[in-house]
Amino acid sequence: MAEWTREQVEERLIEAADVMKRLPEVRVQGYFSLWPAIRESFADRVGAEPKRLKRPTPTREAIDRMDEALPWLQWLEAEDAKLVWARVQGTPWKAICWRFGISRVTACRRYAYGLSVIAWRLSGRRVPAKRSRRFVIDASRRLSSAK
Repeated sequence: MAEWTREQVEERLIEAADVMKRLPEVRVQGYFSLWPAIRESFADRVGAEPKRLKRPTPTREAIDRMDEALPWLQWLEAEDAKLVWARVQGTPWKAICWRFGISRVTACRRYAYGLSVIAWRLSGRRVPAKRSRRFVIDASRRLSSAK
């Protein structure tokens, strides 16, 4: 069984959030327009903003890795899972602190704990219930630095 580190878990969750952003949007099937397409002349386009480029759709392998990574959040408490997901989506710490009503240090500690719990579970270990969050974070840090 492979040993997982917090950094590997974080990379996989960041990739999953990125894949979620790049998936095509869900649309209602069956609706279409019978109006003819409007032709734009050069005068219509003068001063217009250029169209935003879309990122390519994710590969099948990336979607499979996303499907594998999303259930990991179920191993966390609801608030911690929401915090971890918000952070891997790229939400700034200040917005996370406002949303959850906690300090920056507490948010960082919960984020590190969430990643540590996932890394422990993926490595085949049980998370000790009677130990502190600090113990889990420090132990996962020691395990990842021992490599």
